[in-house]
Amino acid sequence: MAPDGEASAPVELGFVEPAAPARLLSSQFPSKVGGRPAWLSLQLPGPERLRCGGCARPMVFLLQVYAPRDRAFHRALLLFCCALPSCPRRRFAVFRSQLGRINEFYPPEPEPEAEAEPRPRPGLRLCRVCGASGPKSCSRCRWAHYCGKEHQSLDWRAGHREACGQALGEADGGLSSLNILFPEFELVMELEDSEDQELENVTCVEPLVAADHDCLSEGIDQGELEAMAKHESKEDRIFAKFKRRIALAPDQVLRYCRGGSPLWVSEDNVPSDADIPSCACGAKREFEFQVMPQLLNHLKVDSLGESLDWGTLVVFTCEQNCDHGNEYSAEFIWKQDFSAGHL
Repeated sequence: MAPDGEASAPVELGFVEPAAPARLLSSQFPSKVGGRPAWLSLQLPGPERLRCGGCARPMVFLLQVYAPRDRAFHRALLLFCCALPSCPRRRFAVFRSQLGRINEFYPPEPEPEAEAEPRPRPGLRLCRVCGASGPKSCSRCRWAHYCGKEHQSLDWRAGHREACGQALGEADGGLSSLNILFPEFELVMELEDSEDQELENVTCVEPLVAADHDCLSEGIDQGELEAMAKHESKEDRIFAKFKRRIALAPDQVLRYCRGGSPLWVSEDNVPSDADIPSCACGAKREFEFQVMPQLLNHLKVDSLGESLDWGTLVVFTCEQNCDHGNEYSAEFIWKQDFSAGHL
């Protein structure tokens, strides 16, 4: 994975926008950030698959991208992260779900946008706190479900103790005070402007030409000029390219380019091909999308008491897009931080 490799396919940029809750339901097949997951397959991954490998606590939903492709009429990638401030090794996880046009969860034609507030599907047991699979139930009321004892305890202290046994519509308890979910937005995708990309390449060259002229006019010979150019580190060039490229659309929070190349923020911690494990089916994984650091501005992590941070999160998926039926398959995510000199 060359740090300065160019993408071989058009790049789509993701931007966050406010949206009505009805637009973010599973039946609307959204791309979204924050809130609870809009699960595609309703055969959900078990809670144990959504636990952080560093602290063993439940991870929180970060975002999902709806990205149909060959042999997958519906296809979504869901990304989760550990939001525990004290976690010694904060982990991320990404899962792929795909369905055919004819499936057991959705009609062949899209459902109209719901007007009512979203409600859990009948028989689908979701954790009241995080929206993950909720195999555990409150022993008193039986209708409040949880992914595990951690979130059941949080909900109990936040108000379910008093609300337990009330009618479903009256028993929200103190869920709003838990504040463990990220703010919810729709993720809107747009093609990166090819003319802007060409302009970025031009502006990359013009300052160098001007610098050459200025230096030569001051009596610096060509040899000294070349020595000055070599003094600029590869690290500086990579970060400068990153800044120039995102400056063309500074609000972007995601870059999607399946089979292309990521936009790295540093020469440090760039994975080699050997660092990216093959899929369980044996096929290689390829780059699909990356999450940009601008998303952190929308997550209000300070209000959560978090130290959540990244330079970029890069997601690699099975290049054969292997079929796992209704089950969620784990894909691979690589976290790259800014170098110390670029914080």
